[in-house]
Amino acid sequence: MTVQDRIAASGTALPMRQRVSEAEWTARVELAALYRIIHHFGMTDLIANHITMRVPGEQGHVLINAYGLTYDEVTASNLYKITLDGDVVLKPDLDLGLNPTGYMIHGAVHGARDDAHVVIHTHSAAGSGVSAMQCGLLPLSQHAALVEGVVGYHDYEGVALNPEERGRLVSNLGGGNLLILRNHGLLACGRTCGEAFIYLYRLEMACKIQVAAMAGGMENASAMSQAALDNTRAIALANPGLVGGELQWKALLRRMDRIDPSFRE
Repeated sequence: MTVQDRIAASGTALPMRQRVSEAEWTARVELAALYRIIHHFGMTDLIANHITMRVPGEQGHVLINAYGLTYDEVTASNLYKITLDGDVVLKPDLDLGLNPTGYMIHGAVHGARDDAHVVIHTHSAAGSGVSAMQCGLLPLSQHAALVEGVVGYHDYEGVALNPEERGRLVSNLGGGNLLILRNHGLLACGRTCGEAFIYLYRLEMACKIQVAAMAGGMENASAMSQAALDNTRAIALANPGLVGGELQWKALLRRMDRIDPSFRE
């Protein structure tokens, strides 16, 4: 009996875990953990922003948070399953609705990039601060060097509700994993939750360091040499463990389980 058959036969709503495939449930748990991790590191903006993840084996379907929950309230069961255009495929029992800016931005990236299984968007103070700097991200730290060459820029066009902006956004992202949304915030994508997070974390740290370094004046900020940048990037590319975030992800999952394992519910 398929999941759909079980739902129809029951006559009542089954628990979310029984309404989805094992692969989807695993994805839901990982995505809920990522929401808690972003909250843990202070990269949230009240109930704003989103993290999305493709549903394994379901073309064009992604998981996204309900509009109204803070990130530390997200669980595997209260995520929505939607199409890339925001049509609801499966809603949680707590039906709070969706923020259309989420699928406008995230749906565009998922639709354009087959490798973008996870997409994160943040409005952190440091990230938004650097997004407002004409100079953009500068090579002032090892964290900046580790994301050198994978950061694009997209000019602010207003609240992301215009479908026509989608094409420009994905064009500016290109084949990279990071996008600085000017006067707005940061966007990261990856093949896994761990990869997307480690890209975002390094960009966020690079932004924090840049804001701190430039507090002493632009004339005191010392950029690293191109040779140092190239060497750092080459080392990162030669060591997949530095880029993929697998070890960091396992450690962070253990931390979330110690703090509050309710994301798994």
